[in-house]
Amino acid sequence: MSTAAATRTSPQAIREPVVSRGTAMLIMAVFTVYFLLPLWWLLVASSKDTGDILTTNPLLFSDFRLFENIGSLFAYRDGIYLRWLGNSLLYAGVGGAIATILAAMAGYALAKYRFPGRELLFNVVLGGVLVPATALALPLFLLFSEIQLTNTIWAVLLPSIVSPFGVYLARIFAAGAVPDELLEASRLDGAGEIRTFFTVSIRLMTPALVTMFLFQFVAIWNNFFLPMIMLRSEEFFPVVYGLYGWNNQLNQLPELRGLVLIGALLSVIPLIITFLLLQRFWRNGLGAGALK
Repeated sequence: MSTAAATRTSPQAIREPVVSRGTAMLIMAVFTVYFLLPLWWLLVASSKDTGDILTTNPLLFSDFRLFENIGSLFAYRDGIYLRWLGNSLLYAGVGGAIATILAAMAGYALAKYRFPGRELLFNVVLGGVLVPATALALPLFLLFSEIQLTNTIWAVLLPSIVSPFGVYLARIFAAGAVPDELLEASRLDGAGEIRTFFTVSIRLMTPALVTMFLFQFVAIWNNFFLPMIMLRSEEFFPVVYGLYGWNNQLNQLPELRGLVLIGALLSVIPLIITFLLLQRFWRNGLGAGALK
């Protein structure tokens, strides 16, 4: 009798998990709508004629002209938008990849090697994480002015390959994911330090590398202040700064409103594609780390 009573589940005990799950689902639904609603509005507005953007329901389609608007965007001023998009891919792709490799090497060295001043150097890196990028923009401009690299691709690309947060993340991950015994075994087999890093350690650090690249790619892609002070020629603009320039001309050229909207919509697509392509490696790496 007592055993049956103990195993019998009360209605209140059943109702509480149901209420908790319902509350959690409601909160997630609210935040999902909050984050996706601007993208939906952008998609709807990008599919309309310029004259209909402000006169029709902002969340409902009217005349679907998305592909015509994309064609107009690509044809405007001999395809300057495509040039901006290519610049952003160059800055974010190359800059993010180089920054990831450099940060991984630096973080790995700080985690696995003992040398004088290691902790001091790591504290300096932590200080770099805390310094906002806007505080470094003016000194960078003065430095690049001295070597006559302003208004060039290098003025945006070179500062983008430095990632103090990536160094910090790489050190923390390498310390826990790369066993010292595995490194010793690799050295006993005759592998040098560089070969050990690129053939053994870097594979174990894959989740950290993907995370660093994603963070750096998004940060460079959305970087606005650095191109604003470094660049003057439109041919070097990234897409974010180029759309900002068009948006400032809306009072003189109202027809640019539609181009700005469709340009903003297309500028989000590379970020989504990058995340979708890399999330598999991210998820697999995290799962492998959990099993170990």
